[in-house]
Amino acid sequence: MASKRVRFTFPTQLITEPVIYELGQKFKIITNIRRADVREDMGWVVLELEGEEEEIDKGIRWVSATGVRVDPVSGDVIEG
Repeated sequence: MASKRVRFTFPTQLITEPVIYELGQKFKIITNIRRADVREDMGWVVLELEGEEEEIDKGIRWVSATGVRVDPVSGDVIEG
């Protein structure tokens, strides 16, 4: 099982959409929220994604296609 850490940055119009929930429903991916900041006009979430590498890649492409910016994250996001 592969694991990737990513940061999703949500544009204003997608803040209230259940993108992370849909990611877990549409793809065989376990999502683990490690850190987040969501406001009325912007939001970002750092996630650990676990699953088969191909499935994670498909999921990331789908999230990007919805308009969410996806960036890789390295290091332990809890400890800094």
